[in-house]
Amino acid sequence: MTVDASPTPLLAAQEICKSFPGVRALQDVQITVPAGRLNAVLGENGAGKSTLMNILSGVFPADAGELLLDGKPIAFRTPREATDAGISIIHQELNLIPYLSVAENIFLGREPLTPLGFVDRKSMNRMAAKLLERLELKVDPRALISSLRVGAQQVVEIAKALSTDARVIIMDEPTSAISEQEVTALFRIITELKRSGVGIIYITHKLDELPQIADDITVLRDGEFITSVPFASVTHDEMVRLMVGRDLADQFPKSSTKFGDEVLRITNLTVRDPQHYDRFLLQEISLHVRRGEVLGLFGLMGAGRTELLQAIFGLYSNSTTGSVVVDGEPMRIDSPAAAIAAGLALAPEDRKLEGLFLPLSVAANASMASLKQTATYGFLSSAKEQRLAEKYATRLRLKTPSLRQQVRNLSGGNQQKVVLSKWLATNPSVLLLDEPTRGIDINSKREIYTLIDELAAEGLGVIVVSSELPEILALADRIVVLSEGRKTAEFTRSEANEECILRAALPTGKACA
Repeated sequence: MTVDASPTPLLAAQEICKSFPGVRALQDVQITVPAGRLNAVLGENGAGKSTLMNILSGVFPADAGELLLDGKPIAFRTPREATDAGISIIHQELNLIPYLSVAENIFLGREPLTPLGFVDRKSMNRMAAKLLERLELKVDPRALISSLRVGAQQVVEIAKALSTDARVIIMDEPTSAISEQEVTALFRIITELKRSGVGIIYITHKLDELPQIADDITVLRDGEFITSVPFASVTHDEMVRLMVGRDLADQFPKSSTKFGDEVLRITNLTVRDPQHYDRFLLQEISLHVRRGEVLGLFGLMGAGRTELLQAIFGLYSNSTTGSVVVDGEPMRIDSPAAAIAAGLALAPEDRKLEGLFLPLSVAANASMASLKQTATYGFLSSAKEQRLAEKYATRLRLKTPSLRQQVRNLSGGNQQKVVLSKWLATNPSVLLLDEPTRGIDINSKREIYTLIDELAAEGLGVIVVSSELPEILALADRIVVLSEGRKTAEFTRSEANEECILRAALPTGKACA
């Protein structure tokens, strides 16, 4: 039975204000976290959610306002002080050390010791294995974090937070890159935590998750507190209105586009695992896409969706066989440079790690893949770089104080627009999009959907990977399903439905009759 909310919340924030140079991030924001309840914090990217969470977890202090723990004022100078006080955070952007093991990351700074003061690795691995088992992640605790895909790393972050026995756990987009099975396990853990009296703050853009886990919602908009109410008292449409300040109709815009000639054909693409040459990442995959068409790729985690896009883009050249034809011409795509020259562009799943140079400016990132357009006699022209960036910033409705702003300071949705600007500047024929709306807000998602629709209407071939079935069903003209590195089904827009797609995606599933 869920613990009743205490009259005195475990954690409360009152009238919190925070500014950064040129930006007011928070103004008089408040939130309460009762024992045994989950408070879902909602808002568009840039609403101030992550800034508030960083204050609650001791990453940096508020300029004004007050934090209360068990009703008593408290101030955290460091994340360690917040952790010691019982507040743990799972960051949306992974906070793991790639070349340490899973167990070492989970217990970093809190390693169990032997009587002689050495790290007790046997105990540490055993405790890590138990945590991973609770989350149903089948990974050796001795494995390096760098060997895991993004989704598995996200589960390790969750295990890390659970290992602290926290009284308040902050979860920032914890399901943005994990499989349905891992989501189910996480929700079960959340239920257990609430029953034991833990308070949870949960940031998400996936409103369909909330009926299973949410007790309350708190809405922020443009750095200001809008409301905090019981989840049961609001509808889905009301939540969207509170977040964006208006009705958001036509979430998935889709034009009727006439398809042109075939722009890309992949035949019998096979990729061996570079680290285990007797295994395959992909086996005999064939597909095609026409100008003006959006081809959706769906599969569960480990199906090979990301690997397929990477292979098409030349990232596995030494272990890839099969043929690639672009605009009717056979191509040897043995590097990303060759892919770009052939008219291919890849917006990767992890935009911060693989898509952007975070310390550089918006303008520098936007022109990074098309330096020939911004050079004069072999030297970079700041004026040309600025003009190129302005062109795509205007088209993609990029929100930034300046094109000289470091891209690390932008919201997730605007960072994704910079990634897309970089690739659109290469004038591609085929755009490969790997989870293009991962971790961005509802309004930014709609802008990305509109852009995909516009690009297809202009004659690009677009291949989209998405873990969200409603998204792939709404965006795609055809859908190819992968399972364990193989193509298991293909559906036209009229044939596709959630049941048939999921059946084809399951390793033991059967296609619809």
